Amino acid sequence: MDTSALVHAVVLDGAGGGRRLTPEEAAAWRPDQGLLWLHLDYTHPDTAIWLERLALPALVSDALLAQETRPRAMPLRDGALVYLRGVNLTPGAQPEDMIAIRLWVTPGGIVSTQRRPLGSVRDLIDDLEQGNGPADSWGLLVDLIDRLTWYMEDVVDQVEDQIASYEEAAMTRQSRRLRNDIARVRRRVSVLRRYLAPQRDALARLLDSSGPLADAERARLREVMERLQRLLEDLDAAREHASIAQEDLANRLADELNRRMYVLAIASVIFLPLTFLTGLLGVNLEGIPEAESRLAFPVFVLMLVGVGAAIVIVLRRRGWL
Repeated sequence: MDTSALVHAVVLDGAGGGRRLTPEEAAAWRPDQGLLWLHLDYTHPDTAIWLERLALPALVSDALLAQETRPRAMPLRDGALVYLRGVNLTPGAQPEDMIAIRLWVTPGGIVSTQRRPLGSVRDLIDDLEQGNGPADSWGLLVDLIDRLTWYMEDVVDQVEDQIASYEEAAMTRQSRRLRNDIARVRRRVSVLRRYLAPQRDALARLLDSSGPLADAERARLREVMERLQRLLEDLDAAREHASIAQEDLANRLADELNRRMYVLAIASVIFLPLTFLTGLLGVNLEGIPEAESRLAFPVFVLMLVGVGAAIVIVLRRRGWL
């Protein structure tokens, strides 16, 4: 069996510590050796073989190998099937391109699958190796949820700072590029909220279930759920602020365009009659009165000035100027 499907395997000692296993040690693991956390790449073909060796129920195996998932929790008789999402902090990636992790949690161990690495998982393994991690599988689940939420808080704070800066910029300058930037942040907020709301509901289901969560774990999960609810409220407020900033910017751009069109319209109203007169008298026909007079041109210019002045006076009286 190809061991490259295994991302990591950790045996918990029950006192907050953990030891990494080699792929060969993980393949030969027995329940009496301790609580095993097996983390697999669900896109690898041999992942199904690993799951078959663990004798997992068909429903659980299919769920761990699912390509597309949304956050949810499904308490079962032997454990809990949990889908979670975490922000993507890979350099060059978009944080809202959230990474899915699937977990099958039982009192005897945890099996999880994912395709891309999560910083929360890496930090949790580091704490286990230093002896500062959770002692059992349910504590590991709650600890992972807590870490995922902390990373989300950093991303939501960044989004709020971006929107605040765009609001200030929209008050001082009008730019179509700025409007596009605000629209892009609004899309980020929508994507984040798309996954955070189901994740909150999944936590609520874990709290409502009669699973073997200890009181301390329930209290911590409840606190995480409250933080997640606050993040959702912050995202709603950020989306509203972004909408207001975008609408205000659009109104400013429209006002600027209207002012320019207004000036052009006034110029057209003033010069259209003058253009008509000059075109009429410029027709090369005989018989135009006073065509041979030396005063004809100055009189004609004064007449044009008078017509223009009359138009300006009429526009001012009507309040258009």
